[in-house]
Amino acid sequence: MANQEIVNKVAQSSLITFNLEDYFPAKVTDLDIAQFLDKGLLLREKEYRTALKEVDHTPFKDSVVRLHCSSDAILPAWASILVAAILSEHEINCFWAGTETEFYSQYYRWKLSQVNWDQFNGKPVIIKGCGNSKIPQDAYVHAAVALKRFAKRISYGEACSAVPLR
Repeated sequence: MANQEIVNKVAQSSLITFNLEDYFPAKVTDLDIAQFLDKGLLLREKEYRTALKEVDHTPFKDSVVRLHCSSDAILPAWASILVAAILSEHEINCFWAGTETEFYSQYYRWKLSQVNWDQFNGKPVIIKGCGNSKIPQDAYVHAAVALKRFAKRISYGEACSAVPLR
């Protein structure tokens, strides 16, 4: 018994780990629209447009931007759309989200829509759990639903204690 080699059966299996942390944004930057409003509450179009033109976009480069308004201002729909349009001119992705949780939900829906799910066709997949607490529950749901169309088997957790989903 002492001479037996320990074999890592998980490493030898064809099991693919789908880790949502692999899709986590490298950098997230907040952009609060309230800073461009008169007293943080009133949008004056001319001043708003001028202020947006003067924004230094350097801090937003290589990040995903969470747009929000920290004040109780009632904004016209175009206010956030204009900011998004300006950021997109600089190839900066952004999402309107009142909370961090909403932001990550929107971000993961967008990011997972870009995954080539064909790579999991006919293969056993485990959705890695117990990771970054900022990854929203609906990202796991979205991944599981998408994988269901392709994967042979789907599990959740870690290879040593996975919960079968399909």
